[in-house]
Amino acid sequence: MDPLVVVCAVLGLLCGSLADAAIVGIPRGGALAPRRACPACAAPRRARDRVPLLSWLLRRGRCRACGTPLGVRPPLVELACAALFGAVAARVGAAWALPALLLYVWTLLVVAVIDAETRRIPNRLTYPLTPLLLVLLTAAALLDGQPAAALRALAGGAAVFALLLLLALASRGGMGMGDVKLGGFIGVGLGFLGWGAVVVGIFAAFLLGGVVALALVALRLRGRRDLLPFGPYLAAGAVVGLLAGGPLSRAYLAAFGLG
Repeated sequence: MDPLVVVCAVLGLLCGSLADAAIVGIPRGGALAPRRACPACAAPRRARDRVPLLSWLLRRGRCRACGTPLGVRPPLVELACAALFGAVAARVGAAWALPALLLYVWTLLVVAVIDAETRRIPNRLTYPLTPLLLVLLTAAALLDGQPAAALRALAGGAAVFALLLLLALASRGGMGMGDVKLGGFIGVGLGFLGWGAVVVGIFAAFLLGGVVALALVALRLRGRRDLLPFGPYLAAGAVVGLLAGGPLSRAYLAAFGLG
């Protein structure tokens, strides 16, 4: 296996703990709030209980002091972050853009979980991280001698933001401004990779959201007028666009003799 992929996956485990801390803290108005004590008995966590994934497995997901289940979200977030970091490293290799794209998928993971749990996308994430992502990708594009990629990132962010803004206005509450702002962030990352990634990412987001909504209605778990948080589907679509947008768009064009 590529050593870079392994290193990034291990880094993803560590950053997964940071992601879970952000998921806990940001909706409460803070920045990071790692779980430092058992919510049942308030027993403090020891240093050995803070090793990503491994400590949770050794404790079998329970408090060492009282045996209370601690939930499965922390290890799942850590595993998801490791998988995303490894997949991004396999996709782009040792490129200047790799750090920016790792930040990209980390943010998408945090946003997806927060929106799924709270039905809101905090400005605390999208406001600072969208310009930061643009700066990092612009630097990567210039270092690679491809200034057009930086312009495409800016245009992609503006295009997706504008599209979702129009849909939010037309839906009259069916889509929130948090989704619109997240769209700008997503468009910057996908635009850097190419317009095929942008189109595939946004199409995948709406496709996934539609399929899940129909399935929930069919199973009578949701009503036809119930609103679902769209952030997780935007994030999932962005990951699809990042990892497979180029090949999928080229295959589509080739199928119609346009590639």
